[in-house]
Amino acid sequence: MNINRFWRDVLSQNREALASYFREDAVIRWHCTNEQFTVTEYVRANCDYPGNWDGRIERVETLGSAVLTVVHIYPVDRSASFHVVSFIVLSGDKICEMDEYWADDGEAPQWRRAMHIGRPIR
Repeated sequence: MNINRFWRDVLSQNREALASYFREDAVIRWHCTNEQFTVTEYVRANCDYPGNWDGRIERVETLGSAVLTVVHIYPVDRSASFHVVSFIVLSGDKICEMDEYWADDGEAPQWRRAMHIGRPIR
């Protein structure tokens, strides 16, 4: 599976292409919101999400039949910023399981800033 092409199609909300990356019986889980999707439901949730999106892959690790990705995602107007960590299990060249953890990007909480610890990554 071409992970770069997959993420390009996710970000461009390419409804026609997305299902082709998955086995029909694949399971997709968004743990932060306690949701599990079929392929059809995932494509609908991704493609019907409002707005136009862009992003970049920050990290890809291949672990046997699994692929780990970290992707920075944002609307094209840069009005928000998110990171998603995806654990993708492949069967052949198709996704059979995908577990994702989505997070809003933002400042460290006030209580940590008051401690004067840590520093920006970038």
